[in-house]
Amino acid sequence: METKCKKTLQADFDMFDISEELGFILEEPLTNLPDYYRVWLDLANNITHLIESRKLRDLVHKMPVLSPHLLNNHRELRLAHLALGFISMGYVWQEGQHAPAQILPKALAWPYWLVSRRLGLPPILTYADSVLANWKLRDPTGEMESGNMDLIFSFPGGETCRGFFIVSLLVEMAASSGITGALEVMHAMKTSDLINIQKGLVKVTLSLKKMKETFKLIHNHVDPTVFHGTLRIFVSGWRDNPMLPRGLLYEGVSNEPIFLSGGSAAQSSAIQCFDALLCTQHEDETGTFLARMRDYMPPAHRQLIETLSVCPSLRDFILAHSSSDLCQAYNSCVSALVDLRNYHIHTVAKYVVVPGNHAHGMGCPLRGVGTALNATGTGGSSLMVFLKSVRNTTQKALIQERSSASRKTEM
Repeated sequence: METKCKKTLQADFDMFDISEELGFILEEPLTNLPDYYRVWLDLANNITHLIESRKLRDLVHKMPVLSPHLLNNHRELRLAHLALGFISMGYVWQEGQHAPAQILPKALAWPYWLVSRRLGLPPILTYADSVLANWKLRDPTGEMESGNMDLIFSFPGGETCRGFFIVSLLVEMAASSGITGALEVMHAMKTSDLINIQKGLVKVTLSLKKMKETFKLIHNHVDPTVFHGTLRIFVSGWRDNPMLPRGLLYEGVSNEPIFLSGGSAAQSSAIQCFDALLCTQHEDETGTFLARMRDYMPPAHRQLIETLSVCPSLRDFILAHSSSDLCQAYNSCVSALVDLRNYHIHTVAKYVVVPGNHAHGMGCPLRGVGTALNATGTGGSSLMVFLKSVRNTTQKALIQERSSASRKTEM
């Protein structure tokens, strides 16, 4: 029976492009492409210096238009998408919020568009790029822990940039056992296996608690002033963004500007998987935004969320079975997700709201984001309103256990 279960899980890992140890993280990302694409990697590897010296745009204007036809496999395509994403963000935001580029030159836009189509991702730097596919080990024989990890490409911001993306990566790593737990619950539901549903939920709960503990590392590595004033603009997109209200024109791709959201934690496939498993019903603008963020995920990851979403409702199943243990396991899981979202709200207040208000109060916006993104997330959402709405909806999924007295009365 155990062997059959392992085979079933392995089939899921293959279908949904999941690693048992790393979850949705890309295993062993490449750091080199065929020599034909050297100009892309030269720019991406030097992106911080080129932005700070204001040379990136000039070099992009001299770039040849390269065809992506020599990119042969998924890892090569992911590295190309990552490199073109970093160059594009640097190009658009090189001069800060006051002079964003309105047009992405054809040498960037055309290959970026084609690579994106092959991957099923949009032509903008996504969470799947900057977090899930942007890591390497300093010592290849060492462990995947903060001190032994580095980014493939970095924006201005030094240790704050490295810390922001690496801590996000470690949080995703902590989610891996929870993703396995979600799959176990999904399969146990098919046979009404109450014991294994409960075991799977316990696994998800422990994973969510580990994600929150890992998230706390951000305070050791990320400086709020540097994050808000220097780094944040480079993950900002061109949809619902007051700095680029008319979107961005992709030269050689479309005659009309394109509107795309920047990287956002809402693009984390793991969190949306847990939402789908626990049947949290995000509605109205919040639900619409979260559904749109799935378009920024690799298609296989998106497919897992959709598969969990159309499964019979776990919450309804638990309500139909008078198992106090199962109800408690479900509620513990929901509570752990609420706790993680509460912690996210406090962290966003520290890293976005407080420094944003300080810069505004000083009357001299910091280079980069200034005041334009104080209330808006990099994905384009109304930041604190969105985060609190998501947290409150998650809380509503809790099942109110009936007292034993009321159950006796009904009997």
